[in-house]
Amino acid sequence: MTSKILVMCFAIIMAVGCAKKKTALEEQGAEGANGQDTTIQSKDLGFDVQGSDSGNIQGLYTINFDFDKATLTAEGKANAQKNADWLKTNDGVMLQIEGHCDRHGSIEYNLALGERRANTVKNYMVNLGVDGNRLTTISYGKEKPLDTAESEAADARNRRANFIVQK
Repeated sequence: MTSKILVMCFAIIMAVGCAKKKTALEEQGAEGANGQDTTIQSKDLGFDVQGSDSGNIQGLYTINFDFDKATLTAEGKANAQKNADWLKTNDGVMLQIEGHCDRHGSIEYNLALGERRANTVKNYMVNLGVDGNRLTTISYGKEKPLDTAESEAADARNRRANFIVQK
């Protein structure tokens, strides 16, 4: 019985002692070796849709994709045609095509899928007569969702290509 009490006391003392230990990073005030702040902020990446085609620039339209696809739907082709026509009437404007994905799949997989989506749109618009030098592409994968809800409707909105005016 005495040995059980001693073991319990020892366990409590160890737990209290370990709980009070600070890591070297905590003692440095979350500063790295070069005095840089290494605190990780826990906030959504989010993004400002201002400047994208998500309802803010008349004449530019979001192109949506089916699940796990980088091929244009009939509606996607129609929207790409409208965007190509807009670009042809706005000389000197350059567009960045952003490829986006839904929440499913790994970060790496979705970055690659987003890149394929953006390139598909670019290639289609070039085939419609747009100068390819006026289009750049970037993939955000699933990192910048338009809708953060966990639903099929939100996923469908997030599978898209957005257009950002660069110049």
